[in-house]
Amino acid sequence: MQWAKSILFVGTGVLILYWVYIKFEHQYIEDCMTRGTAEDCSLLDKLWTDFLSVNPLWIGLACLSFLLSNLSRAIRWRQLLEPLGYSVSLTTGFWSIMLGYFANLGFPRIGEVIRGGSMTRYEKVPLEHSMGTIVADRVIDLFSFGLIFLLALAFEFDILWEQIDLHIWSQLRQWSGQSSLWISAGIILLVLIVLYRLRQKLYGLGFVLKVKEVVKGFFEGVQSVRKVKSIPWFVFHSISIWLLYYLMTYFTFLSFAPTADLGLSTALLVFVFGSLGMLIPSPGGMGSYQGLVALAVSLYGVSLADGFSYANINFFSIQIFCNVFFGLMALIILPFRHRRRKKEIIVNYEKE
Repeated sequence: MQWAKSILFVGTGVLILYWVYIKFEHQYIEDCMTRGTAEDCSLLDKLWTDFLSVNPLWIGLACLSFLLSNLSRAIRWRQLLEPLGYSVSLTTGFWSIMLGYFANLGFPRIGEVIRGGSMTRYEKVPLEHSMGTIVADRVIDLFSFGLIFLLALAFEFDILWEQIDLHIWSQLRQWSGQSSLWISAGIILLVLIVLYRLRQKLYGLGFVLKVKEVVKGFFEGVQSVRKVKSIPWFVFHSISIWLLYYLMTYFTFLSFAPTADLGLSTALLVFVFGSLGMLIPSPGGMGSYQGLVALAVSLYGVSLADGFSYANINFFSIQIFCNVFFGLMALIILPFRHRRRKKEIIVNYEKE
C-alpha cells in the first residue's frame, strides 16, 4: 500500500511537471517562430544545454548552503530536546534530518515521522517527545516564512500581490463557496458536540488513556521552545536556516547567465514563489515549483523558457540531487555509527 502511495505521489509530480513543460514549450516554439528558427526549436534541448552551461562553483555554494542550513536546524532541534532531559548527538540529529528529506521525495509527508523515528531509535528519545519538538520546529518555520513573505511584500508589493491574487486567491474563491463553508462548519460543530457528550465514557477507555499520555508528551515537546537554555543562540539558528535557504536561490541565480544579473530583492521574491510551489503534495513540489519560479523570474524580463531552465537547475541540483545524495549517505552513516557506539559501550563496560 505504501508503494502504491509513493508511485501516486511521484506520478503526480511528474504529471504536473510535464503539464508545465508542455505549456512552456508551446510558448517557446511561438517565440522561435517569431525569430524564424522554429525548425531547431526544442525546449528539451535548451534545458540540456542550459544545465551544461551553469557555473559549478555557484551550484557548489548552493549545496553548501543547503548543508549549513540543516546543520543549524540540527543544532536548533538539539536545543528543543535539551529542556526535556535529552542530550542527543548533533550527528544523529543532522543525518536524521537528511534522511527525512530523502523520505519525503518518495512518500508523502512521511519525512517528519522518519526523522522523529530515527531520533527515537538511535538516541532513545520517546517518539511523542521527538515528534513534539519537530512540530515546534515546523511552527517556528511557518512563523519565519511569514516574516519573509512580509519582507518580500514590502520590497516587491505590486508584483507579488498581483500574482497572488491572480494565481491563488482567485482559485480559492472559485473552489470554496460560502455554502460549502457553512456545511463544513456545521459538521465540525456536530462532531464536537457528540464528543463532548461522550467525554466521560471515552476517558475511561484504555486506548484513550494511552492517547492522552502520547498527546501529553507531544505537547511537552512543543512547549520546549519556552525552555531553551539560550534564546539568542536559538534565534541565531532560526535566522541562519532561512538566510541560507534564501542564499541557495541567489547562488543558483549567479550560476546561470540569464539570471546572473538579477538582484537580491528579486531572489527574495523568487524564493517566496518557490516556497509556495513546494506546498503542492508532490516530491519537493515538483511541477508547481518550476511553474511558479519560472513565472516569478519572467516578471523581471527573463523569458519563460530561461525561467523554466533556471527553476529546473535549482530544483534538480538542490531538491533532488542534494536530498538524494545526502539521504543515501544518512542510510549508511546512521546504522554504522549506531553499531560503533554500541561496540564502544560494550568495550567500556568490559573494562570496568
